[in-house]
Amino acid sequence: MSNATAPTNSTSTEPMDTSAPARYSKRPKYSRFTQQELPACKPILTPRWVISTFMLVTIVFVPIGIASLFASRDVVEIVDRYDDSCAPSGSRTDKVRFIQSTADKTCNRTLTVPKHMKQPIYVYYQLDNFYQNHRRYVKSRSDQQLRNRNKENDVSTCKPEDTAHGVTIVPCGLVAWSMFNDTFRFSGSNNVQLPVTKRGISWKSDRDHKFGKDVFPKNFQNGSLIGGARLNESIPLSEQEDLIVWMRTAALPTFRKLYGKIEVDLQAGDTINVVMQNNYNTYSFNGKKKLVLSTASWLGGKNNFIGIAYLAVGGLCFVLAIAFTIIYLVKPRRLGDPSYLSWNRNPGGH
Repeated sequence: MSNATAPTNSTSTEPMDTSAPARYSKRPKYSRFTQQELPACKPILTPRWVISTFMLVTIVFVPIGIASLFASRDVVEIVDRYDDSCAPSGSRTDKVRFIQSTADKTCNRTLTVPKHMKQPIYVYYQLDNFYQNHRRYVKSRSDQQLRNRNKENDVSTCKPEDTAHGVTIVPCGLVAWSMFNDTFRFSGSNNVQLPVTKRGISWKSDRDHKFGKDVFPKNFQNGSLIGGARLNESIPLSEQEDLIVWMRTAALPTFRKLYGKIEVDLQAGDTINVVMQNNYNTYSFNGKKKLVLSTASWLGGKNNFIGIAYLAVGGLCFVLAIAFTIIYLVKPRRLGDPSYLSWNRNPGGH
């Protein structure tokens, strides 16, 4: 008989690493990021810090608000509502019938310059109660068609103004179809014409990237219902700046759009004669039309809201800073131990 011994399982005398995750453990790998142990700034808002912050906001905001109000005050603005004056008096039905007829819609208006207006003088038309932000209206256009001549038939998003008499419309959609078509001509007190420049009234990025230089109007306003202005079919869309301005839809129902620029100074007391064609139908939806002549400051047009908002915030912060200062001086409170804010350390250093 052989003295062979059966194999036995030997056990290791080395201790097992209990800290290592099990082979099938779902415990994530340790890192200072996952365990939120990275250095962090934990500011404690003491009364001095709060009061100093409010005072800093006051010091910054109040001068900005005052400067904004002064800039807005320097803007000279003439606003003339003409939709009622340039239509026959009577009910809304009479005005709608007039604007849809072939009658002569020439209207003469006289404006007086209240203060000296430095060039350039911006000419705007303002529409009220016109919801250009309506979802169905905003989507009724084809940006691909406006940009690329080869995408002329890309009119899937333009209904109901996609085709007319079986031919594709360029530019298609309700936005282009409803383009503003009132016109204005200006002259001074001696019947000296005030030319209106239309170059550069649209965004350069729109002219260069959103409207093609080789895309021309085609079959536009040839349907059974005419919506607004007509376009010159020999001029590319990138040069038709009235269209480009109109196609940048407004976010609010009351908006202004740039019509042109008068590049001569106007003196206080000057009389401006305006000959306008009242073509655009705002009577069907109780809209309003206004002609606006305005100068500009370093802040832009006339806008008191920005200055008032800055002053309001600055004033509120000043009042809060004074109130907290009084409370801090009259009835101070002892601050607690910040070490109690840490969950993984013994409070108070114990």
